[in-house]
This record gives sequence, C-alpha cells and structure tokens, in this order.
Amino acid sequence: MKDSGKHSDVPLTINILTFNCWGLKYLAKWRKERLEEIGSSIATTVPTPEIVGLQECWTQEDYLAIRRHTRHILPYGKFYYSGIFGGGLVILSKWPIIESNMVRYPLNGRPTAFFRGDWFVGKGVACASIQTGQGRENIVEVFCTHLHAPYEREPNDSYMCHRTAQAWEIARLMRGAAERGHAVIGLGDFNMVPLSLAHQLITTHAPVEDMWRVLHPDSSLGAASQPAEKERGREIPNVTYNLRENGATCDSAMNTWRWSKQQQKALFRGEDITVDPTMPDPRAKRLDYIFVGNGLSPSPQSPRWRIESAKVGMTKRHPTLSCSLSDHFSVEATISRNPNSQMTGPDSAPGRSSNHEQTDDTALQTLTNTSLHPTLYPSKNPSPTSSILLPLFTRTPSPPRLHSIQALSSSMPAGLRSKTYGEILGLIFAYRAREYRQRRLRLLHFLASIVISIICFIAIWWSDHSGISFMLVFISTLSFGAGVIDGLIGGLFMSSELRALKEFEWEIAKAQEMAEETEGRNARAIEDVEAQTAGDDNARLAKRYKGIPSLDDKEDGEAEKDPWEMVRGREECIGKENVRR
Repeated sequence: MKDSGKHSDVPLTINILTFNCWGLKYLAKWRKERLEEIGSSIATTVPTPEIVGLQECWTQEDYLAIRRHTRHILPYGKFYYSGIFGGGLVILSKWPIIESNMVRYPLNGRPTAFFRGDWFVGKGVACASIQTGQGRENIVEVFCTHLHAPYEREPNDSYMCHRTAQAWEIARLMRGAAERGHAVIGLGDFNMVPLSLAHQLITTHAPVEDMWRVLHPDSSLGAASQPAEKERGREIPNVTYNLRENGATCDSAMNTWRWSKQQQKALFRGEDITVDPTMPDPRAKRLDYIFVGNGLSPSPQSPRWRIESAKVGMTKRHPTLSCSLSDHFSVEATISRNPNSQMTGPDSAPGRSSNHEQTDDTALQTLTNTSLHPTLYPSKNPSPTSSILLPLFTRTPSPPRLHSIQALSSSMPAGLRSKTYGEILGLIFAYRAREYRQRRLRLLHFLASIVISIICFIAIWWSDHSGISFMLVFISTLSFGAGVIDGLIGGLFMSSELRALKEFEWEIAKAQEMAEETEGRNARAIEDVEAQTAGDDNARLAKRYKGIPSLDDKEDGEAEKDPWEMVRGREECIGKENVRR
C-alpha cells in the first residue's frame, strides 16, 4: 500500500520482528541447520517482516545464510561487530539504513565468568537510522539489544545491577532518538520480566510503550512459579494461553530445547513427541520485547504511529530435525500510520481520557496516578484488535476548569517514584560493596603470590633434590601466574567497572532528586486544587443561603462556631426533611 500526497512512497504500516537465534558457535546444537531454517522462516512469515532485529547471530557465515533467504524482502542489512567474539546483533530492513553504530554497555558482566561469555562478546546496542520515505520526518530509529542474562534467581542475582544499568543506557538512546523527532523502535532479548526495575526504567525514561503490555495489560509478570506472579493468585496458565495472552517467548513447554534430557534424546532418536496445548506451563515467561514510540517534538509532517497487533511467532519446528528453531520464540508486531497527523498524545489514546466533562475528583486522581508515570498505567481494557496511539507526551486543549492541572501534568518529565530510585541505589551500593571486597581479595592474592614465589626460589637455593626443586618451581609459576591474573582483574578491570558504576550511581541519584522535587510539586498542586475546590463549595453555599451570621454577631459566652459548618448542618436538615416528605 502506498500513501497519497507529498510522500507517495512512505509506508502505511510497518511489520516488525525480533528473534534470538541461539547461534552460539561450537555450543549450540545444529546451529547451521537451524539458522538456515530461521532465514527461510523469516522470508515466509505473514505479514512480511519489514524491520527485523536478531540476537545471538554470532558469525558472518550465519548472517549471510539468513541474508540469502531474506534479501528479496529485506534488501538492507547490517551485521554488528563488538567485543572479542562479536556482539551477535543484526538489523535487517526493507528500507535503506542511512546511519548505523554500535554502542557498547559500560557495565557488562565480569571477565572471570569466562564460562558465561557476556563480557567477552561486548554486549551493547545496535543502532540504525532507517529512511522509510523522503525527508527527515520519515526516519525510524531502530535499537536492537541483548541484555545480560540472569544466571541467578532474583533478588540474589549479582548481575541484576548490570542489567539495570544496561536498561538505563538503551532508554537514554531511545529518548535521544525521540527528542530528534523520529519514531523509535527498540527490540531484542531484554532478559527481564514485565514491570521489573529494568522494564520500568525503559518505559519511564524513554517515551516508548511495551507493545505487548499495551495490547494485553493483564498479561503475566513472569513465570507462574515466580513470586511476582504467585502474588497475583492466578491459576497456572496452559501452553496456548501463555503464547496468545502472556507473550511467553522463553522456557515454554512448546520449545524442545527446554525439555528434559530424556525427552530430547527420544526426540533426536526420531520419536514423534507432541505437546498438549492445554497442559500447564508454569515456567514460561516473556523475555523478548518490542518497544515503540513517536518523536517528542515531531514536525507537523511527521507520521504518527499506532499499535495494531503483536503475537508470538516462530513456534514451528525444524522440518527435518523436529527441534525448535531456537531456545526462544519470536515477537512479531505491526504498527500503522495514523491518518490524522495532528493527533496529540496520551489524552487522545484509548483509555486516556480527554473528556471535557471530567470531574474535579477524576482530575485529582489522574494527577496523582499518571503525572509521574505516564506509561506505568496503561488502558485498563483496551481491545486487542483495535489500534492504540503511541505516546507523544503532549496534551490536547483542556477546558478552563482543568487547564491548570493538565498543564502542570504535561510539563512533568517521565520518571519513576523516588522510592524506586532508592531501590536501584540500594542495588548499586550492595553490588559496589561486593566488588570492593572482591578487588581487595584479588589484590591480596597478587601480593601473596609474589611472596610465595620469593619463598619458593629461596627454598630452591637450599634444596639438594632436583625433584623438590622442580615442584617448587612449578608451584611458584602457577601461584605467580594466577596472582598476576587476579592482580590485573582487581587493579584494572574492577577499577574500570567501579568507575562506570559511580557514573550510573550519580545519574540515578540525580533522577531521584528530580523525582522528589516533582513529587513535592505534585503534592502542592493537589493541595491547591483541593483548596480551590473547597473555596468553590463555600462560594456556592454563600450564594444559596443569605444572611450567614458573622462571627462578630455571637452573644457573650456563646461558643465560637464555624458559619460554614452551620450552613452545612442546615443543608443536612433540609435533606432529611425532603426524605420524610
């Protein structure tokens, strides 16, 4: 479909796909065969993908294999280089990629966890500016990422601090794109569950929406076995419900790579194993996301985009190997151009009121709930089939009675509550204390290894047995080698990590300070509105009842009474008399 008017070639819809390919070289089983089939599946996906973000596509060989299958629908692509073994990120597009760069995360795992590999691959954000039509107003900025994996259970996950810092970084990149007036698409494997700290940082510090949560606001907050979901008191969802409503992309019972070893061996032997779609699925959760948003300061010609649909895809198995294509499923979504380019932000979106008959109490509730968190309170009952306008963070004209409230709300920056920033600072402090202990121990090991080496060489000088001398040399070499490695890690790497942590701490502390100021303004605004409302009530009562007694008219010895309390008491008596009649 084509647009009519000035830009005849701009799209009316954009189909988006994100997928973690699980393409670990030497480690992922049947990597080449699976990635070949992934390319073929992308090419046959309906509707045809137009912007694709891939994660864990580590080698040029796999990238080119996917390109061979998709070049006819996605002629433009970029493989991103980062770290020692590559970043594993790919962006494919139907339209030209006019600008691109790779932004590495300052905090990204530890080199000592070599068996996990996050530090060695140099994780970051693959950024691409895509020209979907003529003019800068038709640029879409795409951010593809893969956050640090949660190797431990929260709240004991020592990497949660790194993952939260990474979410902060990508939120800042997406916010910058929105401030340039461009549409924003953030996609990838975020390794987080909905409404976690990382999720909240992204949806409050970048003007973007989590597409799945907008369409399915009551979807799960993690696996049914996790505490956040247990607190909701819901029944354990089945396989179908997790895919259709909860958007589960990882640990699904439908995914063969999450089966037990016995089941996998039986499958690989050629046995036909099927999954009952109604069976309980307690471990499935959503880790893959598509975030979308419009520009903050768009030109009048800039297209406005609506959320149309989102679904979990790539659930089919390999046609010959009978295994799932990856250990994740894809997320596929569609956004459409709003025909009215002058439409404004949150007040015009479904579930966000722009009704001029709104009462003062509703206005107060709106101010209290949403001015600090415009994206944490989505529509209560949006229709999954209806389109939803993306946030512009501007406001529609308001009636005079509510203008001051909504003007105040529109001027407030998005952000979390100061208490939540405090939780993040607590997380930083705890992790920093851990790293200081680790650095101290590593540096002490380095010094101890020097002392041990010196002692061993002295002992060799006095030893008359060659076998003993050999063992002393061997011990000295091993001890000194391990000590040097620990010294380098403690003296160089950990110092770099702690400096990056200090930067993150300063930024969060500043955000907390701004949140406290905003909360103070909110409280004062609510008090002013309540006082104004009380004044209006008093004026209405004074107009209705004439001759209100003055405080100066009371007789000697008479207790002082509030005249307005007297009037309200008179109103209550009149109401009771009407009831009796």
